[in-house]
Amino acid sequence: MFNVIITGIASFLTDVATEMVYPLIPLYLAALGAPPSVLGVIEGFAESSASLLKVFSGRVSDRLGRRKPVAILGYAGSLVGRILLYVSQSWGMVFAGRMVDRIGKGIRVAPRDAIIADCAPQGSRGRAFGLHRAMDTLGAALGVSIAILLVLTFPKDPSRTDFTRVFLLSLIPAGLGVLALFLVRDPRCPAGRACRPALSLRGLPARLRWFLLVVGLFALGNSSNQFLVLRTRSVGYSVLAVLAVYLLYNVVYGILSYPAGRLADAIGRKRLLVAGYALYAVVYFGFALLGPHNSGWLPWVLFGLYGLFSALTEGLEKALVADVAPSEHRATFIGLHSTLVGIGLLPASLLAGALWSLIGPAAPFWFGGGLGLAAALGLAIVL
Repeated sequence: MFNVIITGIASFLTDVATEMVYPLIPLYLAALGAPPSVLGVIEGFAESSASLLKVFSGRVSDRLGRRKPVAILGYAGSLVGRILLYVSQSWGMVFAGRMVDRIGKGIRVAPRDAIIADCAPQGSRGRAFGLHRAMDTLGAALGVSIAILLVLTFPKDPSRTDFTRVFLLSLIPAGLGVLALFLVRDPRCPAGRACRPALSLRGLPARLRWFLLVVGLFALGNSSNQFLVLRTRSVGYSVLAVLAVYLLYNVVYGILSYPAGRLADAIGRKRLLVAGYALYAVVYFGFALLGPHNSGWLPWVLFGLYGLFSALTEGLEKALVADVAPSEHRATFIGLHSTLVGIGLLPASLLAGALWSLIGPAAPFWFGGGLGLAAALGLAIVL
């Protein structure tokens, strides 16, 4: 479990840095005068373009028989992205910073998750990934908490300079996260095993193939979390209140991730994954119904439930892929899963931005909730 702890510390520190700035980006773009459609373009391209790298970084890791150098490269890339965000003066530079940051994530995810899977025996991967997600997400909660404290010093109408102060401070935990990963004990392929897996859909077990198909369908309705932030802001929440409900999401997600992983090891992944996708539909329908008349309490409930959804799905999906995939192909298939999920973010976020601008702020959430229900039904059939 040494590697699980170290990768968890690296992710904890990196997510402190990420969540210090992530919920502020839509508000920063608004301060720069950018419309919601620009947010959809930035998040869609950043997340999806980066996701294309996940399968290839996983394959490179498998071919090299090494995980650590590729993961360190990815964490360093995210640090560079935050530097670009700090020096940004227009939405174009914000776009560049988000692209570099997400490309770094695209490089690091598959080899890092393969490190976790390699050192966790069959039957305990749910709790290993759950522990990692817990540390990762509690780092996010700390990052949002720091952002809240810094926002308390903002004037009533914050300027670009107020936001960039937060971006600058985020470089400290980001740098420490890169350094922490150097402590990982790099697992290597056993002697005599050729670490050159073929990248082919024919190599996917049937169960994994159908699972990835359903997850890809779900991703088309799973737009960036930035739209949840923007939706809450649109019904009258202040910047500080938006950060507070986003903090609740991260706290619930972090606290419940490890128990969800242990429960999945005990009763199986299927029940929890189906429940998670159904819960996602409920949350998105709730955001569709959100309005000034119920903005006092409903966002708190919805963000709390959204944290439960994340705890029930994200780590368990990775554990399922690690269980089914052959060990010599593990990083490749973990990367393929992340790539398919991420590719859907581009059309999902572009569509969400277009629906918001052309029809209204509730439209992207009705659409996402409908696909969430369809995905829950699909998982119940194929798993």
